[in-house]
Formats: sequence, C-alpha cells, structure tokens
Amino acid sequence: MNTRTRVLTGTALAVALGAGAFGAVSASATPASTTAQAAAVVGKKDGPSDKDFTTTTHLTVDAATRAAQAALKAAAAENQKVTVAVVDRNGNTIVTLRGDGAGPQSYESAQRKAFTAVSWNAPTSVLVGRLAQTPNLKDIPGTLFLGGGTPVQANGAPVAGIGVAGAPSGDLDEKFAKAGVDALGK
Repeated sequence: MNTRTRVLTGTALAVALGAGAFGAVSASATPASTTAQAAAVVGKKDGPSDKDFTTTTHLTVDAATRAAQAALKAAAAENQKVTVAVVDRNGNTIVTLRGDGAGPQSYESAQRKAFTAVSWNAPTSVLVGRLAQTPNLKDIPGTLFLGGGTPVQANGAPVAGIGVAGAPSGDLDEKFAKAGVDALGK
C-alpha cells in the first residue's frame, strides 16, 4: 500500500468515526428533548386532555406467577405433567412454567390457549363450539381452539389469560387453568 492510499484510508476512517460519534450524541440527545416537549404538551389547552387517555388493569408478575404455580400444583395433585402460561391483555407472555416431564408441544400450546382465552374473553372450551359456525376462527395467528385456556377478568373485562397444556384432555387442562384463576382471589 503506498503512502497516498494509507493517508486516504486513514482520513476516511477518521471521518467515519467522527460522524458515528456525532450521530450517536445527536441520536441520544434527540429523544430526551422530544419526550420533554411531548410531556409539556399534555395538560395544555391545545394538547391532549385526561379524557384522551385510558387506564387499564394488568396482573403483576407476582400475581401471574402465583396463578401459574397454583395451576401447576393442581395438575401435579392429579399426576399430570403440564405447562402453564399466563399472558396479559395484549397476549404478551408474563410467565410460563413448564412442569417436570411436560411434553415439548405443551409450551407453545399453553401460550396459544392463554392468548385465545384473553382475546375472546371466554374459556377455550366454549370457543371450540364456535368453530362449527365460523371455521375460519382457527386461521387467526397465535390462536389454539382446544380446551385449556381461561380468561382472567376484572369487572367483567379480560385482563389476562391462563393456558394449560399437556394433560390427556382439554377438560383437565381447563380445570387446572381455572385453579390458577381461583388462586388470584386469595
């Protein structure tokens, strides 16, 4: 490599590093000032008011864990090896507990049953019956229309879902999911 090539390469490298550092400083400074401006607008006459916002109820991680452990304990009492998943109102997983010896398919199935139950605010065993009238329901991504999922409600509205998978029947899975819901009231 000749001297001219080395000088040009070094200069290009220095320019790139300088631009990257400047961009990083600019990028980290911009969101904070934008956030401050956005926060300042709330409460002004020309900005959003309190009526433009909603408050929702969510399970805490501790409550979701307590519910999952209760469902797992109910299954263990009947010698069943299951996985329990608890999802929030949006279907995001809060906690998943895979019981000792639970099958590999039970993990995803439990999450999908919980998602299905909270999405329709109904036990998945009830939703299975709706497939006769609307068979396309099963095509909705992330859902699983098998017994074993039950919603968690606050004032009649769904706030979470509990799904259990791995027992030999959906009825048993749902029984264990309901044990998880019941543990939340204690």
